[in-house]
Amino acid sequence: MDYVKRCDKCQRFAKVGNARPKQLQSITSPWSFHKWEVDILGPFLPAPGQVKYLIVVVDYFTKWIEAEAIAMISVERIKRFYWKKIICRFELPTEIVLDNRTQFASRSTMNFCTQLKIKQRFMLVKQPHMNGQVEAANKGRWAEELPQVLWSYHTTPHSSTNETSFRLTLDTEAVILVEIREPLPWTILFQPVENEDEIRVNLDLLQEAHEVAQVRVRCQGSSH
Repeated sequence: MDYVKRCDKCQRFAKVGNARPKQLQSITSPWSFHKWEVDILGPFLPAPGQVKYLIVVVDYFTKWIEAEAIAMISVERIKRFYWKKIICRFELPTEIVLDNRTQFASRSTMNFCTQLKIKQRFMLVKQPHMNGQVEAANKGRWAEELPQVLWSYHTTPHSSTNETSFRLTLDTEAVILVEIREPLPWTILFQPVENEDEIRVNLDLLQEAHEVAQVRVRCQGSSH
């Protein structure tokens, strides 16, 4: 890129693209676990177990992430990941957004999704502004740090929802390490019976939190 900037001939005679700029569109989801994005990152330097790839899925609404380090990419591994990390942990998704990677577009994977009535939405070309949920969350991460990275991500408010994915997914806020080392009143005065009542209140407020998060995502998408 620097060479092109310094090259006189490149600057004088290179073709100038005439494509009109397009308005960026955010892909959103109407509710939790309705739509997921899946991606495969790597290869990285081999980690223990000879794993060098990372399969990652992100829920478009809550921003919850599931990830698994693997040694090699295969159709069976992809299907097993769908079953274990999405379907068995949450519910059957309505739609999965992915690229045209061979393992995603294989007949076996497509039949698997068809049988479960999961729509696959293929992105022809990776575009960071559209298919970027995963890359934004995982650059620079790897196997040994994966659990800590996911925990930190899940307990940090997301800019698009102003909520943590932990709360939007699990109906309560997590007790983070700093609250154990420096106890807060709500952890010191914890009482099991009263805590159950608080959880019921939180469940009543969760729908409101989801609605507010949904409005924020829509407003943010319309502003791009």
